[in-house]
Amino acid sequence: MERREFIQKSTCALGGLALASCSTAKMIESSLETPLKYKSLKFGMIDEDLSVMDKFELIKDLGFHGVELNWPNELNEEEILKARDKTGVHIPGTVNSVHWKKQLSNPDPLIRKECVDATIEGLHKTKLYGGDTILLVPGVVNKDMRYDQAWDRSTEEIKKILPHAEKTGVKIALENVWNNFLISPVEAKTYVDQFDSDMIGWYMDIGNIVRYGWPEQWIHILGERIIKVDIKDYSRKKQVDEGIWEGFKVKLGDGDSDWPAVNKALKDVGYSGWGSAEVSGGNRERLQEISERMDRLYSM
Repeated sequence: MERREFIQKSTCALGGLALASCSTAKMIESSLETPLKYKSLKFGMIDEDLSVMDKFELIKDLGFHGVELNWPNELNEEEILKARDKTGVHIPGTVNSVHWKKQLSNPDPLIRKECVDATIEGLHKTKLYGGDTILLVPGVVNKDMRYDQAWDRSTEEIKKILPHAEKTGVKIALENVWNNFLISPVEAKTYVDQFDSDMIGWYMDIGNIVRYGWPEQWIHILGERIIKVDIKDYSRKKQVDEGIWEGFKVKLGDGDSDWPAVNKALKDVGYSGWGSAEVSGGNRERLQEISERMDRLYSM
């Protein structure tokens, strides 16, 4: 099966729950003519003292279609599934929460194995949740971890994970998170393509890429390899005036991401799917603002 065909079909390939989700997704999609069809956010952004059920109800009320969870997490599995089923809020994917401390590029094979094992477990958990991706940082480069070694080690470890992705139907979504690795779209494309697998692709973080260049250029180069999109912004002016991390302290739409160009690029490469907010969260009012700003960005 061609990669593009696989990506288009995979949303509806995870069993009864996902099939039901596709019906809902079609209704959502019919009212949105942009490549970013559905709104998600990260569960940790919900800063309200509420039960899991009430948090799902809250974000549904604010117009979000889904929420991504970390894995591993300390949430009650029964509560998650019950909240998902009752509210109709999707769990489109999970985020590996092990890969920073237990990198796939680490020289210690036992540490790499911990990340591999957590990712494999996460693939199965994501399938249970009804999602179709797990976000994975493939490697970290620093003074003690050389670039070529990070490439070789992480490649070897991901090859161990891919059979489990095939088995579960959950794809591995790689992302640039300022880890000094895969810092150009050409490298990212080459890295993904070396696996020759439809079960691995790219999680395109719009804000993260502003530091390295122009997100729309990355989108055109990565093309159909993009399987999810993180919604974030970044200000180059704040970076220069206040410090590199301060660039993220800007509201969605007020940074240097060219959202009309991003939307056009996504449309050009055939992307049609989720956008997940990954910004500073907060209470109901803050989350409502994020939802409304996402609506504006989607329509640009």
